[in-house]
Amino acid sequence: MFNTARLQVVLEIARHGTIVAAAEQLRLSPSAVSHQLATLEQEAGVALVDRGPRSLRLTAAGQRLADYAQQIADLMSAARDELSAHGEGRRGLLRIGFFATAGAELLPRALSSFTRDHPQVELALILGQPDELLPRLNQGELDLVVVFDHPLSPAQASPYVKVEPLMVDPQLVVLPADHPLCGRRRLRLADLAAEPWITTLGVQGEVSVLELAARAEGFQPRIRCRNDHYEVVLGLVRAGVGVALVPSLGLRNPGQVAVRQLAHGKLHREIGVALRPGNPNPVVGSFVERLTDAAAGLSQELSERWAPASRSTVVPQRRSSATAARSAPGSNAAITA
Repeated sequence: MFNTARLQVVLEIARHGTIVAAAEQLRLSPSAVSHQLATLEQEAGVALVDRGPRSLRLTAAGQRLADYAQQIADLMSAARDELSAHGEGRRGLLRIGFFATAGAELLPRALSSFTRDHPQVELALILGQPDELLPRLNQGELDLVVVFDHPLSPAQASPYVKVEPLMVDPQLVVLPADHPLCGRRRLRLADLAAEPWITTLGVQGEVSVLELAARAEGFQPRIRCRNDHYEVVLGLVRAGVGVALVPSLGLRNPGQVAVRQLAHGKLHREIGVALRPGNPNPVVGSFVERLTDAAAGLSQELSERWAPASRSTVVPQRRSSATAARSAPGSNAAITA
């Protein structure tokens, strides 16, 4: 196995033509360079230089070894540059797990800023529910997961995961456009006790968050459909089938429904980013910063978007369905979670 320092001796002799000049470049004495060269010839089993009375030149074998030495030097330089870029978070791989409604606005905002400033970082984006993705985070298959939790149905904490809070995502009540309660600026859950409901599936079990909240207020909701696809939920509400609770992140294109805030302290989702302590990936910290900034901006916008209006309002359909399908990315895709 050749020593890279000795290969550098051959390379400098090839570049400068003399042992003295090579020694100056390597900051060694001429005798030290001669000793390194002699050792290298012994290791190679072939003469590497042709020593004349007043000159020194590489043999064919020596020139070939110098060529290889140059390639090795180039590879070492490239390796140093790339590892430096990885260490500084300019290159690498970032594996992100996320749930569907986070992928509608929150994640794209963070990724837009991140990819602009980190064009050499590869991304792997994995869609799923938090309970599906968190085991993959624990096993090192993901670097972070955007998660949600409900105060009424909290997830079991994992000692292997740290969750940093990002934003609060309120559950809003969605009514048909001609519903008698549309004139109210804010509703209580009990106001809707007699209504038929379209609700989601349970987060931690079979019972949905709506049912947990309703039980606490003394009634059992009449449920017509259970579905985690918010486009389906909105379509059923729009058709007058019932009313529903939908998180604000799931209301990108409501169209011809009334959206009202609920006076309830626990009907919201807590959005956070789950991290694996000790993850050595230097890219994670930079992305979490962008995600935090995106969440702060989006939270403010959603608060203003769904603030109680001064008079009864119905969210209009701003464009024809054909136009919306062309201009709104993902507008025809069912959104879950």
